[in-house]
Amino acid sequence: MKSRRRETPILKKILWIMLTVVLVTANSPAQADFLDTNWSVVGWTGEAWYVNTQATIGKSQTFNKGEAHGVFFECDFKGQSSTYTTYHTVDDFLKNPEFELFKPAEKDLRLSGPKVFVHRITCEGDGSPNFRRVLYPFITTEKRHSAYYLFEGGYFTLYTP
Repeated sequence: MKSRRRETPILKKILWIMLTVVLVTANSPAQADFLDTNWSVVGWTGEAWYVNTQATIGKSQTFNKGEAHGVFFECDFKGQSSTYTTYHTVDDFLKNPEFELFKPAEKDLRLSGPKVFVHRITCEGDGSPNFRRVLYPFITTEKRHSAYYLFEGGYFTLYTP
């Protein structure tokens, strides 16, 4: 007597879907928070000490795979690296005394949150101390269209579509 093996097509489909999800997830790059794009400077809030804010508004800052060009920071593939700290709520971010100047942006941060990312971007400068740079803090949010850069006695607001 022949033994008949019964296959269930639904079970096979589920197993293939699960295997595909596991393989795709395992081979996906780690997601660092969004930074690489062209950011347009759209506003200023605070007290400008030395910077001419009107000359800065309308300019842009671009980050792209280890290269940066713009009104705030330059790094031409000479050792750019970045890291960030995640604040899981706007309240946690604003509790940090280092970021109290962002209090006027609270409403906008809440609309873009709840997570806030504080980036530190460095450029090694190809070994030359004259070309080493640090951009900190560069703030992005979970919805990824708004950014803020703390400078002197206030902050610039940036936007990317």
